[in-house]
Amino acid sequence: MCTCINLKTLDNYFGRNLDLEYNFGEKVVITPREYEFKLKKEKKFKTKYAMIGMATVVNNYPLYAEATNEKGLSIAGLYFPGNACYEKTKKEKINMSPFELIPWLLGNFASIKSAKKELQKINLINEPFSENMPLAELHWMISDKNNCIILEQTKEGLKIYDNPIGVLTNNPQFPYHLTNINNYLNLTPKNTESRFSDNISLSSYGQGMGAIGLPGDNSPASRFVRVAFNKLNSVTGSSEEESISQFFHILDSVAMIKGSTITKEGKYDITTYSSCINIDKGIYYYKTYYNNQITAIKMDKNNINSKELTIHELIKKQQINYIN
Repeated sequence: MCTCINLKTLDNYFGRNLDLEYNFGEKVVITPREYEFKLKKEKKFKTKYAMIGMATVVNNYPLYAEATNEKGLSIAGLYFPGNACYEKTKKEKINMSPFELIPWLLGNFASIKSAKKELQKINLINEPFSENMPLAELHWMISDKNNCIILEQTKEGLKIYDNPIGVLTNNPQFPYHLTNINNYLNLTPKNTESRFSDNISLSSYGQGMGAIGLPGDNSPASRFVRVAFNKLNSVTGSSEEESISQFFHILDSVAMIKGSTITKEGKYDITTYSSCINIDKGIYYYKTYYNNQITAIKMDKNNINSKELTIHELIKKQQINYIN
């Protein structure tokens, strides 16, 4: 369970809720330029562009959940159970394990336009990072300053969809979400006049009644509609602080509250962290379930040109500003 959005104010922003019943050792990680990645089936490469995002690091290899590079190209992997299909190697394709996709994309390309031709050659293969780290079933939202696409590999093969909404959640496949949202075309943030019948007089008795029918449950399809409605109707000020605040408010509208969603194993699905990246300035903002103070980490000349990964532990304990 996850939700990803992009948002444009004066700057461009990209981020997500990561919803899980556990932590995966996540940290904010900056990968510098010229950092070497070895791939399972393809030639190793060195990054042309630095990147920042949330990852767990194993043997100096950052396994990113989402990240953006110094040019503003951004990508997030979201849970896609039962639909994701990873194949055997194919000679005519670029054979890549899903965990390799984010560093390969962000390390080599500056925009969706420059990457799209190569993305169409990708074959996602069933090759885990290690025997004790099985692959997650994922699809991806990829965004830059001008475009947004969805990448899904199912039994029907690799599909790349244009994403005019700038939103992604989980199952079903992306075309379903684009169709389903049409069921809510009557919703509005404004007050409305009655269209129920000419034979009865009805009137609003409170604000927000134009959006009656907006789904409030935590299912992927409902979160897709709800976050799209809130994002597309949001009004944001021009300052960085207002933009960040608005971004997190939009994500909060689809966040998982502990106890509201229980897995088949009896565990609680929660929003372990929320992120917002200013992709123009390379600033990664985050908050966690147990610490809703926003923390910011920036790519700068030192960490972009470092020889090693820059790793920041998350501040998970609640930070409270006591006045007296």
